[in-house]
Amino acid sequence: MKQTTKSGPDCWACVYFKITHDRHRPYGCDAMGFKSKALPSIEVIKAHGEHCLSFFPKQRKL
Repeated sequence: MKQTTKSGPDCWACVYFKITHDRHRPYGCDAMGFKSKALPSIEVIKAHGEHCLSFFPKQRKL
């Protein structure tokens, strides 16, 4: 099940999302290979005008 919002997929629920610990670009996407000041899904919408197609949900831990 994809976890999407009105603004696109939820990066926090994606296996490719990471925290970079870079003060100026704290968020990253391993699927697309970039770091950003905003959440990657927002950057994808700004750049391409579409929601992220690389979203893959994390497995829930029981």
